[in-house]
Parts: sequence; C-alpha cells; structure tokens
Amino acid sequence: MSVLHVRYNGESFDLLFEDIDVGDLSTDQDVKQAVANHFSAPLTKMNGFVVDRNAETGDMTLRPQAVFG
Repeated sequence: MSVLHVRYNGESFDLLFEDIDVGDLSTDQDVKQAVANHFSAPLTKMNGFVVDRNAETGDMTLRPQAVFG
C-alpha cells in the first residue's frame, strides 16, 4: 500500500494513495490538488511545495521547498 507523506502547517501526515485518489501516474499537480482537497484548502496553499517520489517503495512525499542560504 503506497503512502503519501505530507508536511503541512508544521505537522506530518501519512495518507494512503487510495484515500486521496492518487497513484503512480499522478502528476505533481494532481498530488497537490488531492492534498488541497483533503485539507479543504485552496490549491494556492500548495505553491512552493515539491513532490518527492521514492522509486524503490512507490511512496511520495509532499513538502515545502527547502530554502538554503
């Protein structure tokens, strides 16, 4: 069972792909839209977030973009 790990509003969440209707072929935009819908948030809240895909496990992580410097 694949999991989407989400870091949102300072908290971590693990969401099953099937519960938010995403899969391996979902685009980054699809993933962001699904998470926005899950949290009843506007899609613009996902601006600046990135989707990391783990090729070994099939899991994904949605997190704020890291800023260095």
